[in-house]
Amino acid sequence: MFTVPDKLNGLFLYDPAGMYNLLFCSVWETMAQFSWTNLHAETGMIAILHTWGKNLSLHPHLHCIVPGGGIDVKGKWKQVRISKTGKAFLFRVENLSAVFRGKFIDELQKLHPQEKSFIRNLKENNWVVFAKEPFGGPEQVVEYLGRYTHKTAISNHRILSFDETGVRFKYRDYRDNKQKQMTLSGAEFLRRFCHHILPRGFVRIRHFGLLAAKNRPKLRQLQSSHGINVQQKREKKDWKQICREHLGYDPDLCPHCKKGKMVTIERFYPARGPPVHIHRSQTAIGKQE
Repeated sequence: MFTVPDKLNGLFLYDPAGMYNLLFCSVWETMAQFSWTNLHAETGMIAILHTWGKNLSLHPHLHCIVPGGGIDVKGKWKQVRISKTGKAFLFRVENLSAVFRGKFIDELQKLHPQEKSFIRNLKENNWVVFAKEPFGGPEQVVEYLGRYTHKTAISNHRILSFDETGVRFKYRDYRDNKQKQMTLSGAEFLRRFCHHILPRGFVRIRHFGLLAAKNRPKLRQLQSSHGINVQQKREKKDWKQICREHLGYDPDLCPHCKKGKMVTIERFYPARGPPVHIHRSQTAIGKQE
């Protein structure tokens, strides 16, 4: 996980698209440099942008999934090194932090040259890069992605109450790792929440290196050489099939009687956006008739 000092929050609010793109590019350039320097190989990365802290404050950071190695110039897989303690590690976070800070600041000076004195002071702070132990297998990767990819700044289950006095919600304070509660006025709650609305069309989940779409044939060839069966063509499924197979929910089944089949009886077409479908159970239709 790559984070930046909170001193930069003002610039992120002033130029969100430019600053978030800068964050993505600086992180990937850092990982790519370390991969070629230490492993002499090309690695990949899935990066997921989060902009919030637990109390809804602005806290831009990237969650990254990085393979434990890369492909060298001969097209062979190079594994991570094994430390003296017998554990595998990719790169030292202290070194990653220093290089990431340098790359980010260099590009920031080009993006906002008018902020020279402010940017110069950023070099005095230590930037935080946090790394966790490698995943145990594909199931852990899917579980991780499921928790982090499509989160919003705050989910409904964290909101405890709301009235004319404000909004009360729970959060975890990582300074002491305790569950706490906070109450904000309606205006302050809305102000903080709006900080996390990204620019229109902004892509916050990105793939780099080996995991980029253009390198997919190379990656599949490597998987096949290791005996991994790769599905060449992805099966197209509609949303109803996905619900039945993966969510255990049949959208065609009446939610009330659990017997009747839902059918579309009318469609509304708004001025913008997809049509709105009105569904009714066949059982209910029969009773009505």
